[in-house]
Amino acid sequence: MLMNVLVVVSHSRKDSLTFQVTDRFVKGLAEAGHQTEIVDLHEIGFDPILRAEDEPDYTQEIQRFSPQIEKEITRLRKHDAIAFVFPLWWWHLPAMLKGYIDRVMNNTFAYGTNTLHHEQILWIALAGVTEEQMNKRNYGDSIRNLLNVGIADYCGVSNSRVEFLYSTVEAPPEHYEELLNQAYELGVNYASHSAKPLTT
Repeated sequence: MLMNVLVVVSHSRKDSLTFQVTDRFVKGLAEAGHQTEIVDLHEIGFDPILRAEDEPDYTQEIQRFSPQIEKEITRLRKHDAIAFVFPLWWWHLPAMLKGYIDRVMNNTFAYGTNTLHHEQILWIALAGVTEEQMNKRNYGDSIRNLLNVGIADYCGVSNSRVEFLYSTVEAPPEHYEELLNQAYELGVNYASHSAKPLTT
């Protein structure tokens, strides 16, 4: 199944590993025949602060939002699937991406009277720690539960998964190439993953 995938990237530096991963992931998507659009949250000057005009209003059946959020909602509606690429900071989303979730995936669009129509969501999280360190205190399960259940499934997308790219800090060059190859394969195989149980 070919899809139109919105790739949302959160990192302040274009020369970061996050953007290298994004580039390789998108090449994999293209190789598989998917269409893509990349949204660099820093480049578009996205404001991550939830202000009064975009607060969820549960009294409204259809809520109107600020122009910036209406634009991002329109963008999301044009795509069949979503991928988020980001560094994992404090076992969570970066503030910029958290703000995007807070503001764009809002009441009456992503949850409430309406939910997201997307076929699937992929979260590509770059982790500075090893897989063993991630699992030591069940951080991985906690993050998966938050993103797959707390956000994606709550917004109506049951086919959601988190892929960790481990040891992204001070690794030998060959390891970085392995991470980029992993990102490429995630793109190539993007549509081949069926929904998995969302509980941890």
